[in-house]
Amino acid sequence: MTGLLPAPGVPGLLNGSIPPGVYRLPPTESVPLAVSLAAESDWRAAVLRLKGVTGKAAFLDQSASDLEFPAWFGKNWDALADCLMDLSWWRNEGKARGYLLLTEDWDPFSKAAPKDARTAEAILTEAVDYWADREAPLAVLLG
Repeated sequence: MTGLLPAPGVPGLLNGSIPPGVYRLPPTESVPLAVSLAAESDWRAAVLRLKGVTGKAAFLDQSASDLEFPAWFGKNWDALADCLMDLSWWRNEGKARGYLLLTEDWDPFSKAAPKDARTAEAILTEAVDYWADREAPLAVLLG
């Protein structure tokens, strides 16, 4: 299970005092606040809205829609990993200091589809690890 984002929270993640990772968003911080802080810090942010998502197919459809994946996205776990390892679809607006992926309603999704949530979290973790040593890291906050 992913741990809670430690203090100082989102600002620490964005300024580098907390290493990029997959963290749970603290209840004292909100997705809109994190998106706003990311923009102020020259990080690109995207929100994956999981309300009503109860399985793999819906998760992948929602990911494609909310994250605006390219047309080549194949709507399977391998294609999700491919999109998260190749952020060219997200980098088309110029340089960013980092990339922040936030989810909303992770807990209901995780309860409805625990196996799919574990698979998705593993893919997110692999992607974060891949980008960790690069110029613009990827971080994920599960909210």
